Amino acid sequence: MKIAALYDIHGNLPALNAVLAELETIQPNLIVIGGDIVAGPMPAETLTRLMQLGDRAQFIRGNADREVVAAFDGTSANLDMTDHVREAMAFVAGRITRDQRDFLAGLPERLTLSVDGLGTILFCHATPRNDEEIFTPATPDDRLAVIFANIEQQYVVCGHTHMQFERRLSRLGNLRIINAGSVGMPYADQPGAYWLLLTPEGYEHRRTAYDVDAAAQAIIASGYPGAQEFADENIRTVPTAAEATSVFERMAEEQWARREQV
Repeated sequence: MKIAALYDIHGNLPALNAVLAELETIQPNLIVIGGDIVAGPMPAETLTRLMQLGDRAQFIRGNADREVVAAFDGTSANLDMTDHVREAMAFVAGRITRDQRDFLAGLPERLTLSVDGLGTILFCHATPRNDEEIFTPATPDDRLAVIFANIEQQYVVCGHTHMQFERRLSRLGNLRIINAGSVGMPYADQPGAYWLLLTPEGYEHRRTAYDVDAAAQAIIASGYPGAQEFADENIRTVPTAAEATSVFERMAEEQWARREQV
C-alpha cells in the first residue's frame, strides 16, 4: 500500500494541481489530506478539486478549517487572531458553500491506517493532543515525550508548522514522528509543493515543482486579502525551515508555559 500525505494546502490550487498530476504517475492507493485545506486564496476551488478524488482520498481537519467553519457560522471567539487573519478567514468563509462548510465541520481530527512494512500510522494535523499544538526540530525530547505519550502506533504523521522533518523517540519505543511539510505554503529551502510518500519500503519527503509565477498571478487575481504578500513571500519565495523553526519554537515555549500554569 502506498499513501501520499498532503498537508497544509491553504487554498493554493496551482500547487495542489501540480502534486495531483505527479500522483497520477505514482498511483498511491490512498491520499490523506492532513488539514488546513481551504484557508487561503482559492478555498472553494481547492476543496472542489479534492472532493473529485472520491474514495481515493481521506481527510482530517486542521485548526484553520475549524476557524473557517466558525467564521462561516459567525461564532469565532479566537481572541488571539489578528485583524489580518480575521479578514482572511472572512474571505474564505464567504467563498465556500454551505455543503463545503458542513464537509469541513464533519472531518475527524485523527486517522489511523496500516502500511505493510511500516506498521500502523496515526495521522493528525498538529499533535495527537490537539490541532494547534506546536513542536519543531528543536523541541526538547522531554517535552516531546509528554506530547506523544501513550501513542500505540509506530509512526505519527503531522503538519501544522509547514516544514518537513523527522523526530525519533527511543524512550517511546522508537516512535517516529514525521512532519509532511506543506503543499501550499511551505517553509523550506526553495519554492515548491512539499508532501510525504509512505510505502512498504519506507517513507520519503517529496517536493513537486510548479510554475510559481503563474500561480502568483492567479493568487493576486483571487481577491484574497494580502494576496500580493502571499504570492511574493509564500509562492515565489518561501521562508526557510531554519527561520520557521526559530519562530515556531518560541511559540511552542509560550504554549508550554501557559499549559504548565494551568
